[in-house]
Amino acid sequence: MSQKLNLKASEQMYADALNMIPGAILGIRRPYNFVPGEYPIFFDSAKGGRVKDVDGNEYIDFLCAYGPIIIGHREEEIDNAAIEQMRNKGFCFSLTQPVQNKLAEKMIELIPSAEMAVFVKTGSDATTTAIRVARGATERTKVVRCGYHGWHDWCVEVKGGIPPKLYEDVYEFHYNDLDALEDIMKQHGDDMAAIIITPVGHPLAEKVQMPKSGFLEGVRAIADRYGTVLIFDEIRSGFRVNLGGAQKEFGVTPDLSVFGKAMGNGYPIGAVVGKKEYMKVLADKVFLSSTFFPNSVEQVATLKTIEILQRDNILGEVRKKGEMFGKLLADAVSKAEYDVELSGAPLMPFITFNKDKDGLYKKLRPAFYTELIRRNVFLQPFHHGYVCYRHTEEDLKYSADMVAESFGELKNYI
Repeated sequence: MSQKLNLKASEQMYADALNMIPGAILGIRRPYNFVPGEYPIFFDSAKGGRVKDVDGNEYIDFLCAYGPIIIGHREEEIDNAAIEQMRNKGFCFSLTQPVQNKLAEKMIELIPSAEMAVFVKTGSDATTTAIRVARGATERTKVVRCGYHGWHDWCVEVKGGIPPKLYEDVYEFHYNDLDALEDIMKQHGDDMAAIIITPVGHPLAEKVQMPKSGFLEGVRAIADRYGTVLIFDEIRSGFRVNLGGAQKEFGVTPDLSVFGKAMGNGYPIGAVVGKKEYMKVLADKVFLSSTFFPNSVEQVATLKTIEILQRDNILGEVRKKGEMFGKLLADAVSKAEYDVELSGAPLMPFITFNKDKDGLYKKLRPAFYTELIRRNVFLQPFHHGYVCYRHTEEDLKYSADMVAESFGELKNYI
């Protein structure tokens, strides 16, 4: 076994935080979502494709802040554009600044479904806005969903504190299962306001899935047949799979789409885009307002991010790196002596241990990720990773070698 990392400062900060903040840290960043006692709990800094924790340990960062970092941490060109806006213009006003129009124009130019756009702060803001738009436009109530769509009442998986009446009209089907969707629509299609789906499947803690032949086309056809608004949740796939989103990559255009994460390279922004006939309800029928939605710093940062993505063929380079990394990981996985699987490559790699009747996977998974973090490769046991532009070829080759080494150490845990 490799040597455990020094995490004393991180663990002390966690103990201090427990007295001030419920759970010390909120949600998916809590220690139990990693390997408690083995992973850092607090980061100190980051640059490019690497992060450093408060104890001084440095890691190759494949979690990328759960997706927003598409180019790299602390990109000077993007940060300088944001700083210039703050210093020379300001960013939080009673009225909207002109950059809103420039960003909307760019979104409409790039995304097939975009005829109009509005900007919000988070992915959950965006998905909830899209659902409200669909209900307002159709004057229907029910929603059918496929995928993770955020933490708001209608879609959050953990139901504590939420009355059942707030999600009783929301139904769920599994990715790549058209028959299940059809069954739901046969029962409730006349009152179905929206079908919302992640065009790339990434169920919680399960392998990443690509659409089977005809799946997205079938979802589009079902939505058309029932007069239901089709929403693509492109929070993770947008500005990563393709500059026009997975909808452009796969050639299936929804009625509404939501974007976030990679569009601002870490700045807090999300977007809802779609066809005018639906989006126009936001003008007078459906209410959307927030003090901070129009803030210009993140809009400026997003415009600069998109400019760099286009100018430097960032997504092409990310895909090339991801394909190389994916091949190396696939080779390591194929040689592993355990029932392990690689999914999501080249852009969102995820190494998962398949469930077995004896529950051995429950030992193998934390053991593998323990060995990996000790080798300074930052991935997450229950969430797919990401490849960013600033990951170097050396980073990728080293990380794949460490994956192979970590598989080799598992015999010591059984």
